[in-house]
Amino acid sequence: MRIIIVKDYNELSKKAANIVASQMILKPNSVLGFATGSTPTGTYKELVRIYNEGNISFREIVTFNLDEYYGLDRANVQSYYYYMNENLFSKVDIDYANVHIPDGRAIDIEAECEDYEAGIKKAGGIDLQLLGIGRNGHIGFNEPDVKFEARTHLVELDEDTIKANSRFFSSEEEVPKTAISMGIKTIMHSRRIVLLASGEEKAEIIYSMVKGKITPELPASVLQLHPDVVVILDEKAGAIISKHCNCMTQQ
Repeated sequence: MRIIIVKDYNELSKKAANIVASQMILKPNSVLGFATGSTPTGTYKELVRIYNEGNISFREIVTFNLDEYYGLDRANVQSYYYYMNENLFSKVDIDYANVHIPDGRAIDIEAECEDYEAGIKKAGGIDLQLLGIGRNGHIGFNEPDVKFEARTHLVELDEDTIKANSRFFSSEEEVPKTAISMGIKTIMHSRRIVLLASGEEKAEIIYSMVKGKITPELPASVLQLHPDVVVILDEKAGAIISKHCNCMTQQ
């Protein structure tokens, strides 16, 4: 696990976008796993800038998103399909036939999850997976539990996650209570993983993720077992871990 600490969120976004862009340049038909939420927004903004400068193209890129709220259709402004379209897809030359996000209105959840897994397999697997991390250590919507959920599945969201995500809604009551999420095994099969964290509220969970025991009670801890993980932190998120590891600090 390689840990890079940069000055601030702006530098974090640039660093992450440069890694994704490098993957795209080296393999123009890369399969990319995308995350949502506040943390990767800056990364997508940087990718749009790099695209507008003519340095990358999304024409052959295939994408799979980590998750989607269950019960929201694509037109809902709080859906992750809407988020991805607003922040990235509508601004680049991506082929929408190559965009994959779980269907939040699927009637047959089991079939939707199986089809999503089959789609990833058919595409050849994910080359680079972008991740954020929740305050409780979740990745995707894989919440702390007594076991690791292996494949794409329907998950009940923890109260902490609902509360944290309520900032995107008018009230906490409006936050969906379930979501479709890639499982831990699906994420771990990605060839490369880039995890982003920003802000002092993430400092303790980052330390536990890197230095704590591997346990389903802290889902992100399983990343210790992956052969190619890059963790990019701003100074606040890296405040604790920087004292306990040989991190690469970049100004």
